[in-house]
This record gives sequence, C-alpha cells and structure tokens, in this order.
Amino acid sequence: MIRCERRAELEIETPHLCATVRTEGYVSGIKSRSFVDKRTGATDLGSGLHIMDFLLVPGWGDAEPNRIYDGNLPKRVVEGPQICTRARQLDYEVIQSETFLAVRQWFTFTDVVEGFQAGSRWEQTLLFLPDTRYVLSCERIYCVNSADCLFYRIDMPGHLHHKGGDSFTRIYLSYHGYIESSEFLADFPPDEGFLYQRKEGDIPDRIIRAYEQRQEDGTSVWLAGMTLDPADVYEAWCHQRGYVCFIQELHGRKVAAGDTIGAAYVVGYFDSVDEMNAVYDQYRGVRSIAIDEKGYTLLDEVEKADET
Repeated sequence: MIRCERRAELEIETPHLCATVRTEGYVSGIKSRSFVDKRTGATDLGSGLHIMDFLLVPGWGDAEPNRIYDGNLPKRVVEGPQICTRARQLDYEVIQSETFLAVRQWFTFTDVVEGFQAGSRWEQTLLFLPDTRYVLSCERIYCVNSADCLFYRIDMPGHLHHKGGDSFTRIYLSYHGYIESSEFLADFPPDEGFLYQRKEGDIPDRIIRAYEQRQEDGTSVWLAGMTLDPADVYEAWCHQRGYVCFIQELHGRKVAAGDTIGAAYVVGYFDSVDEMNAVYDQYRGVRSIAIDEKGYTLLDEVEKADET
C-alpha cells in the first residue's frame, strides 16, 4: 500500500520511499531533504527533485548575465514566473489505487516579455509505485506562443549541496562518465565543464545524471535522474556555483501556438550504474504518463494538453 496524508504538504510513503510534495511555498517536484530511501536511510542533498523554472528562448535579455551562473550561453526568460520560487501555490490532485499513487500539479504562466503573451500552462505528474526505489515523473506544457526555438528549465535530478565535496563521492553523467567530487571545490560557469548540448545525429543512448552519496557505515548509494527520451534534452549543466548545479533544459525546437511539449523521467535510488542502465532501458522512449482512476499508461509521445 501507498499512504498519502493531504495537507499543504503531501506526505507520501511507499514500502521503499518517503517523500513530501509541497503545494504551497517553494513548489513543484519533491521537497528538499524529504526523499528518503528506506533501505539505506539516504535523503536527497539539494533543493528538491524535478523542480520547474520557466520558459526560455535563445539570446540575452535586458538583464546583465552572471558569468558563474549563466556562462556564455545566451538565453532569456520569455514566460514566468519561476514556478519553484514565485508561483507560491499550485493547484493539484491526488489519484490513488491499490497499485499506484499519482500527484498532478499545474500552473498557468502570468509573466511575459514584450512580443509574447501569457497563458502557457505547465503540468507535472509524479507517479509513486509500491515496488520501486524510484518515481516516474513527467511534465507537459501547453504553449500559447510561437517561437523558432523554445525550451524550458528544470532541475534534474536536483541540485547537490556540499561543503568541499563532503557529502558525495562522485558524479556520473552518461554522456561524459565519472567525475570525482574534487572537481567541484571551486566555482566555475556551466560552459567551462561537463556541459551537454544536443547535437542532431549524435544523440546519446541514455541521459542519466546521478551522484553517489557517502553513508555513515562506509557504503554508498546513487541518486539519479534519467530523461527517458535522450532527444528531449536540449542542454544540461553540471557545474559548481556554491553547489553542484544540475540544470537541464528540454525541447529546444520550433513551437507553434497550441503545441504541447514535455518529457518523462525516472528519479530515485540505485546501488550501481549498471542498475540505472537496466531501469533506463526498461522505460526507454517514454515521454508522457496518462493517469486516471483506472490506472496509468506510459506513452511514447507527449500527451496532448488543452488550454483549460
């Protein structure tokens, strides 16, 4: 059985995991330090998991870029606010059966720059299963604007807080390999290390981003975020800016008003990279999750959203 206590913070417990989903305050995804692996006692080490920001297009806006935060990667926000920090409250529903529990949250963007209109709608689904140490998740965005290249920003799996590399041993990026914690002792911008940018015709087999945590008993466990269709990832950062920043940007293609864009993920705990690869291959190509009271269906296309 999966248990959910419904308050401003949804407390969720499965046989393998505990998690909190906030509907007020700092919202979207799974609350910071609430995602607990019952087998090892590990918790996430950042600002939350699968956290949503805003919609962007290429090119600098009016704001002066911050070298460490932005690098030389021109892009500007065209629809906001930043959901995690400024939406403040999300509409939501909980759908539950004997075999799963799903939380669906949504928000309509209200802030825009000149030349765009407000009204794009973001929806996120978190799917908890009784027999896994991970959750399945997805988002979809109904777009009210047209753009030659539109993308959106999330944290995937989530930022990694540490002091001198004390909380983690190494990072694994499927498109790069292993990176020791000693590489993250000093700040550097996203375009000076471990940057992924999609190259058409050269898409990786998998997009997996994970960090290995030290446990008090000397063992370790990995916390990973996997984007299940590698071609959905436009750009991905893994750089140090006071913490390890795991920003990921999705879509990065032409959009017409009325289109729906999105992607799907696995976020959770694993004992090895081999285990991550096996789970990834189990769900490879999933791009959306359709859910109702009768069950859930994993889709290889983004489920169409409407504007209401």
